[in-house]
Amino acid sequence: MYISELSLENFRSFKEKKTINFHEGINVIIGHNNAGKTTVIKALELLFDIKKSKRLSIDDFNKNTTCEELKKEPPKIIISATLLESETEEEYSDDLVTVSTWLTKIESPYEARITYEFYLPEREQDEYKREIDSIKSNDINEYWNEIQHRFLQKYVHKIHIGDPKYKNSVDTESMKKFAFQFLTAIRDVERDLYSGSNALLKEVIDFFMDYEVKINNAIDTDEKNKQIREKKRQFSKDAQGLIHSLQKRMEEGKEHMLRYVKNTGADYDKMQPSFEGSILDTELYSALKLIVENETGIKLPAINNGLGYNNLIYISLLLAKMQKDASGDYLGSNAKIFSILAIEEPEAHLHPNMQYKFLKFLKQNRETEVRQIFITSHSPNITAAVDLEDIIVLYKEQGKIEVAYPGKVFSDSDEDIKSKKYVQRFIDVTKADIFFAKNIVLVEGLAEQLLVPEFSIALGHDLTDTHTSVINIGGRYFEHFLKLFDVSKNSNAIRKKVACITDLDPVRKRKGIKDATWKACGPLFLNSDPGSYEYKACSNPLVKNYVEDSKSLIRVFSQKEKISSTFEYDLILKNITVKELVTESTSNDTEIKKLMDAYKSNKTIPEMLSLLRKGNYKEEVEKVVLQSEFSDDDKKKHIIAGRYLNSINKGEVAQELAYIISSNPNNVLKEVASNKIICPDYIKEAIEWIGQLQQN
Repeated sequence: MYISELSLENFRSFKEKKTINFHEGINVIIGHNNAGKTTVIKALELLFDIKKSKRLSIDDFNKNTTCEELKKEPPKIIISATLLESETEEEYSDDLVTVSTWLTKIESPYEARITYEFYLPEREQDEYKREIDSIKSNDINEYWNEIQHRFLQKYVHKIHIGDPKYKNSVDTESMKKFAFQFLTAIRDVERDLYSGSNALLKEVIDFFMDYEVKINNAIDTDEKNKQIREKKRQFSKDAQGLIHSLQKRMEEGKEHMLRYVKNTGADYDKMQPSFEGSILDTELYSALKLIVENETGIKLPAINNGLGYNNLIYISLLLAKMQKDASGDYLGSNAKIFSILAIEEPEAHLHPNMQYKFLKFLKQNRETEVRQIFITSHSPNITAAVDLEDIIVLYKEQGKIEVAYPGKVFSDSDEDIKSKKYVQRFIDVTKADIFFAKNIVLVEGLAEQLLVPEFSIALGHDLTDTHTSVINIGGRYFEHFLKLFDVSKNSNAIRKKVACITDLDPVRKRKGIKDATWKACGPLFLNSDPGSYEYKACSNPLVKNYVEDSKSLIRVFSQKEKISSTFEYDLILKNITVKELVTESTSNDTEIKKLMDAYKSNKTIPEMLSLLRKGNYKEEVEKVVLQSEFSDDDKKKHIIAGRYLNSINKGEVAQELAYIISSNPNNVLKEVASNKIICPDYIKEAIEWIGQLQQN
């Protein structure tokens, strides 16, 4: 079995009842600060940790309430978990026996439920209403203060099993079958690693002592116990030599040590004190200290390690303890049936590479030591290391906690399977930020990834202020990623604002040629030879698939059709005389700068054409420029933009342009050396739209 659902109502950041779905194995809960991640773990702890105090404080109630609501009835916290039969579970398994009285559905797969309630008993509610009604203030804090000081001590907690309406109380014996271990983000592992006197280390040592005998399946239990008793007897016998050695060394000193016995009268009735003893193996556990030995043979106490390394050691010991707790041979009927491990923000003490190894470690050990694992995290490294199905996203929408399941947005269709594989493959550490950012700008190339943040700063809309991340998806693969966020098509999607910045990429294809391929076509050449070519002013289906909708949280921004083609092309069109954009990596840089000067001097089109070096580009421009529908001024601009686009390596020029804008932010939209760097219109529109979310 496994915990399949957790419902929370009025508990901390959860007001209205919210149900979170889990699956077997590892569940990674991610989200912003105060999105409810720790609350989820605390709720599981209240339900399944028998050692955890069940009494709550006033701050455990959700405070997002009104005076009228508090007057109507006393606040109550309800937490409920559903356990579901595993697909591979055996018939009449120990799991089923453990939760047999918890069942709400007996058919396979069976379902069981456990519910925690923290409430004011009915007999106290009349007094509660009188006292709360007597408060005339509109200050909500006065109501909560009254509840805390007058009624909180009267609150009770109950844990029910099965259908909540029957109020069947849980029995202690079934709860003892659950093992819940919670590692908080702030913990003192040094204290728990120092020596065998520590409870955790002592338990683990005791379980793995004589382990070769305990796991020997060739002999029965009686023989195992016999061999272990013999080892203990031999140990005590060997230890007598140490006791005898100590006694020999104390012979002379003992006489002086005890010489006051006669003087104080302690030798009454001829009784004489002396020293004698024996040593059991369990008594020497405290003499064992956990050390680490490096490759040179130097031995150091474990507490001398870094905190992250010690955390991994501690978790491994904890898993060993959970293995011990689940051992029927060792504990008999006291063995745990269902073990749960919850870890809060493991990245707090682990560098990125160790985070990856940590996840791999948990996956390898889950089946034998831990039945279900819950991890809360802010780490893109953790997120990138697990499957999409393992990820649960918590986020706030209009003050309420919402839940999304990235792995569930993909259906079993061939198209969705392809999309899922693509997204899983490309959610590396950088792209995993799509789950953490409040808003997202998806771009298809490095140039936009580097320059959009710089333009946003220059325009006074710093994307970091709105918790917006720019994600480069490495091509026109938007629709794969947009499935994660399109709440209009799938309720499991993540509700957040997504701006897609993409290129029109006009193309053309020769007619009458079998298997002819579409090739890039500059705006100047569109429809210039309809007898020989087939044209598309926009080859990007995304532009038309996501039409502008004022209510939609997904919007596509691109260049104006038949006017531009790519980001770099549009950038130069907007900044037709800005030589700073002709960077060191630009080939034909001298030619392009001369074209800019010619345009600035209002040279004619033939004069500008004369500046182009001989080649395919010049020949084609000369053929189409006169018949083009553009104005003469626009023709000149497109001649320069086309030459610029053919002269750059996008990766190199992106780095150089980002440096130019970031190192000289006043370049943008302000006079610098009589030139301006103007942000392309569609980029500006995307930046302004994505920033509006904070105002809505």
